[in-house]
Amino acid sequence: MAVRPDQTERAPQAALARAGEALAAFAEAGAGPASARGLSDALGAIAEPTARAAGADVVVVRVVDDGRRHLIARAVASASTAVAAELEGTRVPVDALSRDEVDDLGMLPRAVARAAHRVRATAFLQIPIGIGDELEGSLELMRAGVPFDEADRRVARLAAAQAALAIRAFGGNGVAAGGEPGVALTLAGDALAAGADDAQTAEHVARLAVEATGALASLLWLGEEGRPPELVASFGLTGVTAPLTDAGEAAERALRSRLPVSVEEIAGKLPAGAEVSATMQLGHPPIGALQLLFPGGGAPSEAELARLATFGVRAAHALRAGVQARTVAAELARTRALLAVVGQAISQLSLAHTLETAVARVGELLGIERLAVYLCDEERLYAAAGVGLAGPHVRVADRLLELALGPFRGRGVLAIPDVAADPRLASAGDAAAEAGIVGAIAVPLLVHDETIGLLAVFPPDGRGLTEYESSLLSALAAQLGVAVQNAQLHEETKRLGEDRERALDAERASARQLRALYEISRSFAQSLSLEATLEAVATTITDVLDVDVALIRMPDERREALLPRAIHVADPNLEAAIRAIVWHPAPFGAHPVQQLFRLGEPFRLSARTLNQIGAPQTALLPFLRRGWTGAVVPIATAAEVLASLTILSVRPDAPVTPETIEQAEAIGGQAALAIDNARLYQQQKEFADTMQHSLLPRTVPSLRGLELGDAYQSSARMEVGGDVYDFVELEDGRLAVVLGDVTGHGIEAAADMAMAKFVFRSLAREHPEPADFLRSANEVVVGEIAPGKFITMVYLVVDGVDGQVAAAGAGHPSPRVVTPDGNVRPLEVEGLVLGIEPDQTYREVQAPLEVGGAVVLYTDGVLEARHESELYGFERLDAIISAGRELSAQDLAETVLADCRDFARNELADDCAVVVIKRKG
Repeated sequence: MAVRPDQTERAPQAALARAGEALAAFAEAGAGPASARGLSDALGAIAEPTARAAGADVVVVRVVDDGRRHLIARAVASASTAVAAELEGTRVPVDALSRDEVDDLGMLPRAVARAAHRVRATAFLQIPIGIGDELEGSLELMRAGVPFDEADRRVARLAAAQAALAIRAFGGNGVAAGGEPGVALTLAGDALAAGADDAQTAEHVARLAVEATGALASLLWLGEEGRPPELVASFGLTGVTAPLTDAGEAAERALRSRLPVSVEEIAGKLPAGAEVSATMQLGHPPIGALQLLFPGGGAPSEAELARLATFGVRAAHALRAGVQARTVAAELARTRALLAVVGQAISQLSLAHTLETAVARVGELLGIERLAVYLCDEERLYAAAGVGLAGPHVRVADRLLELALGPFRGRGVLAIPDVAADPRLASAGDAAAEAGIVGAIAVPLLVHDETIGLLAVFPPDGRGLTEYESSLLSALAAQLGVAVQNAQLHEETKRLGEDRERALDAERASARQLRALYEISRSFAQSLSLEATLEAVATTITDVLDVDVALIRMPDERREALLPRAIHVADPNLEAAIRAIVWHPAPFGAHPVQQLFRLGEPFRLSARTLNQIGAPQTALLPFLRRGWTGAVVPIATAAEVLASLTILSVRPDAPVTPETIEQAEAIGGQAALAIDNARLYQQQKEFADTMQHSLLPRTVPSLRGLELGDAYQSSARMEVGGDVYDFVELEDGRLAVVLGDVTGHGIEAAADMAMAKFVFRSLAREHPEPADFLRSANEVVVGEIAPGKFITMVYLVVDGVDGQVAAAGAGHPSPRVVTPDGNVRPLEVEGLVLGIEPDQTYREVQAPLEVGGAVVLYTDGVLEARHESELYGFERLDAIISAGRELSAQDLAETVLADCRDFARNELADDCAVVVIKRKG
């Protein structure tokens, strides 16, 4: 039979184990009522296994009292005897009990809720026990933990049904209702149907039938159609030695009969002195017969025959349940075996071990001595592991795989009972005959729809597999495919491991160099600083090469000495001591140094080289005798040696080796470009700053009643910026101040700044008033500035005597006026930037400046200073101006600039200029 992979058993081992435990528990529970002496015993026999099967901490079975007013706890299952004693006999009003299942603690009767609280239960389940339409009791399950799931509910419902049978059998008062044999017979059948120990079901059937009917003896026969029945259990024949031939023939005739119960008188031929045989068929179609032997004249009545037929149906159900339980147990055992196979197969990530284990265990599970696992190799199969096979069986496997992936694709298991007679295997018939293959059963090994091989078993005499064996084989093939692929991947990984490890050695060296270059380049990109770049090189060298000290020296301007510029000591505790030893200039003319800078040759630190260099480098000599090692390598571009790199190891067990020196040279060569760029940037930045400052005022005028302050910070760019400001004392004693920002950077921006400064100096005295000044300035700028460029500007005039401020603006941020009490407000100046359109007019704004107050002018570089995605902005500017209102004008200007610079982490994207005019008393 072919079984699809999606039909195979997939329950995890834990779930199967739980199912087995529940089955065993209810086999015990089913046998309880049959042997109980009273109702409490019967209910206790149900409560204990129910607690185990459902995972409950406490199980309480309650029964309605004679007055039908209360439910009384008649059985309690609990690990705590104190809890059991406390709950035994407790009462719950019948009216308070729901007729439905309840799992909400808030809906419980108070007495039950108290019990749940007593045992600290967080999960609860109450099942009503009914007989017909009458409520006869309740079953309560409690535990601390997760709520009861559907499987637990099924367990509880079955337990409630068993409890109903026990109540019906014994009555609410606990006395067995045995007065009428017919009732006892019906109850015995119900008890059997509810569940019994599957290992003793047949014995229970035989015994219960005798006890319920008063027969002399009973015999239970089981058999399949076409085969004589087999005696599997009896009761009442102890000590009987007479043959059972006649009884067996009567049972066989009854099985062939169309009547559910057959009665015969067989005088003198039956055991136990019986003369009447009443044989009932068990089930339809019958799986066997239950034969009751009665004395002469004791044949059952028609009513008893009807009850016997009903009992037979119930007994057949119980027997089938027993068979099914044994089947489930067998399947559970086989599934555990499957899991064991997979577990053993993958316990070692070895392909040979995986296959050998799988072949051995599959053979044991299926009872087949000839089988093999074939794996694909370039679309052909080869026998990877097998047992009991010889000859060209691989050809047979090839054909089986073709069929499994072709016409029979999707069926899962391919079964061919007779290989020689099957035309589908005609092409491999000679190979099968030579290999002695009679029948074949095969399952492809698939992983993610990719075929990696075939699992094939070759049973003798064309024997097939049961449905469960087919399912087991499919499940095993699915797991084996994954295990085989994992093992193949592991072995491939292992095979490549040595090659990879050798490659990794080279990669590690390359990676160290790349990481060093990255760290050095990142430091240069972030700071654009020579000093920061040198520090990054020194730090990276100690990290990457695992040395203790890295020291960089560079020649001075006259190339007379090597000056220490950066050092990093891996152990901070040693830094002060090592710095005292090595942080000294070295003479540039020493022979080893000359060799390094002229020829790019590294040298080891030894007594000879240190003595050639001379003091203070000879201070290292005592430490070399203690096991320190070191070398000096060049940091060089293709054109020149820029610096020397000294590496030291203070650990005798980790010396500086030739490999270390080689890697240090490689990193030094890569770092040289960043250092050279940083050096050139520093030179250009110094030139740009010099030019920028040359366009700014060297001094500020001193006017009565006013105090001036200014601060300027160029951006991180090495080009000349566009910020310009200046002061002029007017003929009437007022102060004229201008602050502007020219578009662009570099030489063109410097030229425009010079023009702006000239415009201010030349026009301020002729057009001192703000609106008139900007109008005149715009006319000049429009004619001089290049197309597409412009200047933002703010111009104001301050009278130090009366504190009057007049201002006008051309597209520049508004000045801020701060009062002595800290209030900050803008001077709202508006107007088109200079250089765009001629004939522009500008509006003048006036405001008083109190004694102790100040006007703050600034460029947009202050507002647009950025930290990540956040701008400095007006709010921070006003806050720092207000906080520094009592400072001097110069201190306030510097404070504003410092706050802006700190906010941007010293990475200003644009020039920043701040001018402060403060009125003195």
